[in-house]
Amino acid sequence: MAAIASNLRIVFVMAGNEDEAAKIARALVEERLAACVNILGPVRSVYRWRGAIEDEREYLLVIKSQARLYSRVERKVRELHSYEVPEIIAVAIAQGSKPYLEWLVESTAAQRTSRVSARRRGRSTLVTG
Repeated sequence: MAAIASNLRIVFVMAGNEDEAAKIARALVEERLAACVNILGPVRSVYRWRGAIEDEREYLLVIKSQARLYSRVERKVRELHSYEVPEIIAVAIAQGSKPYLEWLVESTAAQRTSRVSARRRGRSTLVTG
């Protein structure tokens, strides 16, 4: 299980509005660059930008993907994002439930039918993104 997890990443991205967050999330999942993207918000972000303290409402994307796909995830986010310098931060997954991690790998692999994917569709209330 730890061996599977070590190749997986959670990528955090902040978006300026919910529509932009949804557009990015959908593109990542459609292109199999992410198994799941959670959109949280609005959240309040306080940060320094160009010498001024900003206090803004943003939306947080929590993207589940594979380490090998990170550069493509980053490229797609930059392509669709409105910010000059979008926040894109990846962290390694140390451990996780084996069925969930297998589903994550399967969902970001080349498209094909699998037992894990079929289970996911059949029991969407038991296994969440």
